[in-house]
Amino acid sequence: MTGAAPAVPLIALEGVTKDYRLGRVAVHALRGVDLTIEASEFVAIVGPSGSGKSTMMHLIGCLDRPTAGRYILGGVDVATLDDDGLARLRSLAIGFIFQSYNLLPRTSALENVAAPLLYQGVARRERLRRAQALLERLGLGDRLQHDQTELSGGQQQRVAIARALVTEPALILADEPTGDLDSAAGAEVLDILSELHRSGRTVVLITHDTDVAAVAPRLVRVRDGVLEEPEAVAA
Repeated sequence: MTGAAPAVPLIALEGVTKDYRLGRVAVHALRGVDLTIEASEFVAIVGPSGSGKSTMMHLIGCLDRPTAGRYILGGVDVATLDDDGLARLRSLAIGFIFQSYNLLPRTSALENVAAPLLYQGVARRERLRRAQALLERLGLGDRLQHDQTELSGGQQQRVAIARALVTEPALILADEPTGDLDSAAGAEVLDILSELHRSGRTVVLITHDTDVAAVAPRLVRVRDGVLEEPEAVAA
């Protein structure tokens, strides 16, 4: 009897390079990056401005494609997908949390969270039910009909987290999620990310702040487009 096949990593970057041109100047944002992230891991990718971490975020989030090398997400080589296929994979597999929240203006918290389900063809009643359940779980049950002008920064980021979770994606990708928050609200957001990890979610946190990165059990440093050896963060 043959043994079970080994589990496929959720994320695999294999020799990934990303180059840009600024006029006549070539910018080598990533230089042959290899990185594997297993399902249910919580990984912080940390580096200073210009290190290549934002480029990594765009590639991992299927917002851009490598110049060379391979990116495999959930067993799918993204190079085999056209733009529509890439957008579909991004919609189904990734929940994004951004520094600036990116909420729809003049739209209630409930409708903001429900919006991604519209593009998946979920009926309105079910969209609103799932959105309300998540907002209540994140302590915003009394803010369902408030728009962004009626919410604090921390509340807006919790709405953004609910929106990222509503499609039940395999990966939560958080790009500087505490950058616009005070220390108390930032700590609340990091607690939520840690709780998501404990519940079995895969979380990738992109940050320049080593104190923020310390919340993750695994740390990957980026400098000049190259990864330093990942290291464990003390509990």
